[in-house]
Amino acid sequence: MVRAFIGIGSNIEPQRNVREALRLLARRERVVAVSTVYRTEPIARPEQDPYYNCVVEIKTDTPPLQLKFGSLRPIEAALGRVRGPDRWAARTIDLDLLAYDELAVREDDLILPDPDIAVRAFLALSLCELAPDLELPGIGTAADLANRFSGEGMVALREYTEVLREVIAHEQAQSRTFDP
Repeated sequence: MVRAFIGIGSNIEPQRNVREALRLLARRERVVAVSTVYRTEPIARPEQDPYYNCVVEIKTDTPPLQLKFGSLRPIEAALGRVRGPDRWAARTIDLDLLAYDELAVREDDLILPDPDIAVRAFLALSLCELAPDLELPGIGTAADLANRFSGEGMVALREYTEVLREVIAHEQAQSRTFDP
């Protein structure tokens, strides 16, 4: 199994949608950890509501493209995400495959590590929280990257983060099967 890191964001009913996305993800993959959830202002659209953002670490045998299109996109669709031409549109949920172990991929449908990690503080700091020594090809370690950001404008939602961690623990306890 490999470690993969998923970025999660929402600015339409974010408390509900981030929680539900994590619950659905935990039914498909083994969620190992959830970073602190941060409230951040929208990029390029100041009139929109703030986003809730976090990063989730999973253990998976699912290949990267299948993970993106067979797991993450269906979860987005289930939560009402409509992908259109407006890159900055408000969204119910956004699930991005940020890193897949230390794999480097450059394909039309997938770039790993996700280049947004290097320009979005909430991604860099959240990834560093979960895996500071993770080597991001072409970028450096998650810790090196996180040191470039101050975290200014990010509000840690610690109580909500704990709620999410409890949801994951409950989902995984429910999905376990035991061999007598």
